Amino acid sequence: MPSWFFVTDLHGASSRYETLLSRVISEHPAAVFIGGDLLPRAFSLGGSLAAQHGDFIGEYLVPEFSRAREKLGSLYPSVFLILGNDDPRIEEGVIEQAAQRGLWQHIHDRKSVQDRFDIYGYAMVPPTPFLLKDWERYDVSRYVPPGCVSPEEGLRSLPCSESAVKWGTIQKDLANLTGEVSLDRAIFLFHTPPYETPLDRAALDGRMFEHVPIDVHVGSIAVQRFIGERQPLLTLHGHVHESTRLTGKWKIKMGRTVCINGAHDGPELALVRFDPESPEDATRELL
Repeated sequence: MPSWFFVTDLHGASSRYETLLSRVISEHPAAVFIGGDLLPRAFSLGGSLAAQHGDFIGEYLVPEFSRAREKLGSLYPSVFLILGNDDPRIEEGVIEQAAQRGLWQHIHDRKSVQDRFDIYGYAMVPPTPFLLKDWERYDVSRYVPPGCVSPEEGLRSLPCSESAVKWGTIQKDLANLTGEVSLDRAIFLFHTPPYETPLDRAALDGRMFEHVPIDVHVGSIAVQRFIGERQPLLTLHGHVHESTRLTGKWKIKMGRTVCINGAHDGPELALVRFDPESPEDATRELL
């Protein structure tokens, strides 16, 4: 079986996308997973969101992936992607249009299948200090960590129901997404990493908020519990760019589940290659 690729948190860097697509063309992976934060950052301006990137998806991503598909023909891989907490949800429509043309599959809160493996996607992250809240959700309760902004505050590029914002949790979403089915051959594309692991360690040492220490672990308790209880085959994560540099670990095991963080805080592309039949043998290369 050809290797499968995983990348995440490319943040609109054309050099990283060019490197990714050149490797896709030369190595012919069967599947490519892109774990969110696809676009250049949006920012708050006068109480509203302004895009720094214009139509990055329509004017850059769609043409570049289309060229790769034309070049590869039947060898073009299945591409699975989600958006991340830095990606305004208003861009979801353009993502869906390209998905309808078969360029990729947008799998947030959805299930797909690839080579007898069940593929799930989930983009939400727990509350952060950032103002864009399109992809934020309470975790297991309505608790907001010190220094973070509630999902009920901040900014949204698209409206969301008050009930979903106030009462929705990552824990409930994952239960609804998976039901009671076996996850023995399931691969999850998350944006957030599991809480209190080497994959969610942020550079927050010594930081305080109103005299309260800020937790250096910023991942999801719900995702941590979900992995521990349901034991999927493989989980793919991003969001915390510096975790590998700080802990020296990008791949861990939680029970039988292999968990990988593909984020990177340098200029290079961090390319993870894995065989879904033996995910524990995954490799990570900076290109």
